[in-house]
Amino acid sequence: MMQPMDFRTPTDQDIHTAFEQGEAAVRALVYALATQLEVLVQHVTKQGEALQALQARLAKNSRNSSKPPSSDGYGKVKRTESLRQSGEKPNGGQPGHEGYTLRAVDDPARIEMHAVEQCAHCQASLMGIEVAGYAERQVFDIPAIHIEVTAHRAEIKVCPACGLASTGPFPDTVTQAVQYGPMVATWASYFTNYHHIPVERTTEIFDDLVQHRVSEATVLKASEQLDTCIAPATEAVKEQLRAAEVLHVDESGVRVEGKLHWLHVASTDTLTHYEVHAKRGQEAMEAAGILGTFRGTAVPDHWTPYFRYTACDHALCNAHHLRELQFIHKQYQQPWVNDMAELLCAMKAAVDKTPAPAVSLAPSQLETFAQQYDEIVKAGIGEPSHTVPQGSQRGRPKQPPPLNLAMRLHDCKALVLAFMYDFRVPFDNNQGERDIRMVKVKQKVSGGFRTLEGAQRFGRIRGYLSTARKHAKNVFEAIRDALDGTPFIPSPATH
Repeated sequence: MMQPMDFRTPTDQDIHTAFEQGEAAVRALVYALATQLEVLVQHVTKQGEALQALQARLAKNSRNSSKPPSSDGYGKVKRTESLRQSGEKPNGGQPGHEGYTLRAVDDPARIEMHAVEQCAHCQASLMGIEVAGYAERQVFDIPAIHIEVTAHRAEIKVCPACGLASTGPFPDTVTQAVQYGPMVATWASYFTNYHHIPVERTTEIFDDLVQHRVSEATVLKASEQLDTCIAPATEAVKEQLRAAEVLHVDESGVRVEGKLHWLHVASTDTLTHYEVHAKRGQEAMEAAGILGTFRGTAVPDHWTPYFRYTACDHALCNAHHLRELQFIHKQYQQPWVNDMAELLCAMKAAVDKTPAPAVSLAPSQLETFAQQYDEIVKAGIGEPSHTVPQGSQRGRPKQPPPLNLAMRLHDCKALVLAFMYDFRVPFDNNQGERDIRMVKVKQKVSGGFRTLEGAQRFGRIRGYLSTARKHAKNVFEAIRDALDGTPFIPSPATH
């Protein structure tokens, strides 16, 4: 038989014990859930930071960072992301642009006569009628080009007194039984060094235009010869760069012998010098031999090795800052970056509107702009979204890009605003970037340089041609003059 169940009424002690056990279990459960939630929050925060960093990296392009245009890939950057304001400069030719309209000349090289034989109205014969005037139309065209062979023949005479033969002297430039003249070397150097045409295609151009195919060795030798001839000009340009008031400096990667090397440029609006080196930092700058004795104002980006040269002043490129501000506004939506971008543009506009002979903005403008700058930077540093949660990692936590930029603008205030205190200092480093851009085109066409010697030779020649171009010198003539022993050397008085 089943035993009767005990339905004893619980005592107060039993109820109290059960309540305490339940409360402890709830507390343990809440603690466990809170711990798991904290771990989950930290994990989600780290994932969010990683995602934001990845999105920021993918969002960078040549318009909002220092990345080169070649890194944009096939996707086109929207025109609306340009730093240029709408209406700032109209499309087409700018005021003062000379233009290249085709105009008739007074002394044409050749005249072709076209007779009129009968009246266009009644068809009467006009043969033998005196000409009353001419209607003229001019056609500009290129005559057929062909290679010309000049035979130099030196006389040989036998002396009647001693019976020995004597030969007339050849010109100093004619040293071989068969050789190319200076114009062939000029063409070859012009195509390969100024227009970045590969060596093999240069030989094809010769074949197509003059019906004579030169060898690749001839094309390479032309550049070697030109490099030797421009040596005095190269040294003169470096000396003048060392004495310049403002110097634009920049660097960019190039492929040499399948490895990453660096192209360094030092330039002004009238001078250019390139240096190709295996290093990016101060070792390469010392090899260029310019910054070490420079005493003016250097305009670089934020690459640290430039600031190790303390004997000169420095000013930072504000085009870089505007691109960074644009990127941070788009990626992090922080209001202070728009204020800073507008302020920098307002400063530039004030400088542009200040008439000569002023050398800086008025003291009241300087004080107002500097105060506004400090307020915006302070707001950027104090932005609440800069707070980075402390995780389990050791050491100093990594700061977000907006805070990094705000701190840099704070620490480098004098370098950022140098352009409004001294009008000789430019707002940006666009001069250096323009000078380095065409050498990047060479790499895009050829893919890289086979030898370091060839890359350095190209840099020296390109610097010579860029300098000649800045002085409105015909580049083809500059090459021809150099091969004739009279390279173009700019006068310091022209700067």
